[in-house]
Amino acid sequence: MTEVLFYHLQNRTVEDVLPGLLERSVERGWRVIVQCSEDRAEALDAHLWTYKDDSFLAHGTLREGQAADQPILLTPNDDNPNGASVRFLVDGAPLPEDAAPYERIVLLFNGDDPDAVATARERWTAAKSAGLEATYWQPDENGRWQRKA
Repeated sequence: MTEVLFYHLQNRTVEDVLPGLLERSVERGWRVIVQCSEDRAEALDAHLWTYKDDSFLAHGTLREGQAADQPILLTPNDDNPNGASVRFLVDGAPLPEDAAPYERIVLLFNGDDPDAVATARERWTAAKSAGLEATYWQPDENGRWQRKA
C-alpha cells in the first residue's frame, strides 16, 4: 500500500529539506520524481548540483530529455517517465490519480503559509478518502523529523 507522508516545513525551505530526503531515497535504491512548478524545477536543478561542497545528487529535468534514465527527475508533469517508486509533491502539486505505482508519496508544505496549510489539509483528506496510509511529520526543536499523526 502506498504511504503518503506530509512534511510540515517550519522555518526551513524546500531547498533546505529536500536534498536530505532525496539522499535517503536514493540510498534505498528508489527512483524519484519531484513534481513542482517549472520555476522551482529550474532552481532545484542548480541547487542539487551545489548544495554540498563534497557531494551532489545526480538528477535531470524533463526539459533536458532522457527522463527514463534519471534517478531523480524534476518535472511539473504528473506522469512517471523514470519509473519512480517515490514521488515528492512541492508547490501544491496534487496527489496522483493513481498512487499504486509508488511506495511513497511525500508532500512538502510551508507551515507558515495559510494557503499551503489549507491545501495540505485537502490533500490529507483526499489521501485518507482514497484509503492511503497517511502520516504527518513535523520537526522537533533540533530539526529532527517526528511523526505526529
